[in-house]
Parts: sequence; structure tokens; C-alpha cells
Amino acid sequence: MAQQVEQLRADGVHKELIREGAGPLPDFRDGTKATFHYRTLRCGAEERVLDDSRARGKPMELIAGKKFKLPVWEAALRTMRPGERARFRCDVKSLRNIAAGKDPLEGQRHCCGIAQLHEHHSLGYPDLDELQKNPEPLTFDIELLKVEEPGSYQQDPWAMTDEEKLQAVPLIHKEGNELYRQGKVHEAAAKYYDAIACLKNLQMKEQPGSPDWIELDQKITPLLLNYCQCKLQCQEYYEVLDHCSSILNKYEDNVKAYFKRGKAHAAVWNVAEAQADFAKVLALDPSLRSIVAKELRSLEARLREKDKEDKVRFKGIFSQ
Repeated sequence: MAQQVEQLRADGVHKELIREGAGPLPDFRDGTKATFHYRTLRCGAEERVLDDSRARGKPMELIAGKKFKLPVWEAALRTMRPGERARFRCDVKSLRNIAAGKDPLEGQRHCCGIAQLHEHHSLGYPDLDELQKNPEPLTFDIELLKVEEPGSYQQDPWAMTDEEKLQAVPLIHKEGNELYRQGKVHEAAAKYYDAIACLKNLQMKEQPGSPDWIELDQKITPLLLNYCQCKLQCQEYYEVLDHCSSILNKYEDNVKAYFKRGKAHAAVWNVAEAQADFAKVLALDPSLRSIVAKELRSLEARLREKDKEDKVRFKGIFSQ
């Protein structure tokens, strides 16, 4: 570790240990995941906090070897043990390297405010914009919470390579299905969302309408329908309407999309639209007649009940 600290010092970063950690120093080989809290402080007569992960409500995660936008953080973490807290003071030279955009990361969004200097000419805060133009020494106060070896955790989609995304989608899909069977609808929806995000990220790299784009879209569609099923149970009907309509704009013969959209229309009292969608389901798949008839009976019963409630309500208004 002494050699790593010395290298940091040579790069213009000075470490101050605040609290020792426990256990051996992790090797931080590529793929190692570090979870930590941080504060970014502006140096001077009075330190001022520019960014704080605790104020944001969640710790930062960094995957070693993934070209994190603040390479100084990865270098700093390599000198730390789990449970350790330390301060790393970065001089102007090291910050100029950061502001110049060295080691950029394509597609990375999981980063702090200072890291956004790579991507935007303005951060929306005058003091940070000024810091970008005229770098000053900064201090990063870091507390390393835990370190996970490669393969011991499930990577977030943002940290995966394209190949890893393709391999992960069937596994995430299976996990979502299992959670749904267990009645954990919100958790299942989150899994389907992650799988969709992986495929959408890959699809963005393809020409719309190309064979590869279409192949990815056909993998997204069943996941999106599963996601809509979760949203139906969560009574988030307008989201179901949006997603099912987007599917039907591309695949006009998708029976499941019509059926789920019909249920969502019925739930928000779009009676004519619901009836039209259920009629389309029957036209595409007559074998679903009994299921559609059940949905229509349920809709009619709700309409009768609503009509009774409205009559009672209006009668009370007029009697007053």
C-alpha cells in the first residue's frame, strides 16, 4: 500500500487517514465493486462542501477497470480497506487533468456532480462552473463501506459490457418471473425494467429498422408486456396504456398488448376504447372468447354500480 500512496502523492494527491479499516488490503482487480460514501470539499480558509453522497441518500458504487470518470477515486480506493475513512487532497494539477476530460467513460451516468464536468459545459452552479474553468485544490472525504469480488454480485446494467448485457438478460428475466410467482410484483417489475434497460442500451447502437435492431426489439417486447402486467397489478394504468400502445404501433397483431391495454382502459373508465381492444383480441384469437367475456362482464357490472352511485349522489345534491 505504501507504494500506492507514494504514487498518489506523485500524481498530486495526498492521503490523510481518519479511521483505519479492517482486514487485508483488497487487490481491486478489474471487476471488483467498491461501495463508499464521499464528500467533495473546496479547500481554503473555510472548507465548503460541494457534493455529499449522504445528502443524496445513497452511497456511490465503482467497478474497478470500468474507466470511472474520476480516475483519482479509483486510485484512492486502491489504498483503502473496508471500513476505512480517509481524506484525499488533490492539487490543481490533478484536477486540471480531470477537467481536461482524461479517461472519459461512454454511457456512464452513475457519478457525482464533479464528474459531470466531462459531459457538460455547465453544471448549473456558478461555483462549480468557475471551478471547471479555474481548477482549485479539492479534498475528497471517502469512507469505504464494502468491497465485493468479481462474480460475487450482480452488476448493474450501466457497468456491463455489451456481451455481459446479452448474457444477463435471460437470467434477469428468469429472476423477474420467479419474483412475480412469489407475489413480489414491485420487485419483479424492477427486474423486468433492468432487462429492458440492457436491451435498449444495445438497441441504441443499431440502425432503427435494421435486422439487429428488430431482433433486439423482439426480445424487449415480452419483457415490456411482463412489466405492464406488474403495473396493472400496481394500478398504474396510464403507464400500461403508454407501453402497450407503443408495442401496438409496431406490432399490430400483438394479442397480449391489446388485452392488457383493454384492461387498463376499463380501469380508467375508457369504456369504448376497452371494448374496441377486447374486440380486437377476439378477432386475432377467438380461443380467448371466455376470458374476454369475463372482462366485459366485469366492466358492465362496474358500470352498473357506478351508475347507481351517481344516481344516489345526484339525488342527494338535488334534494339539498
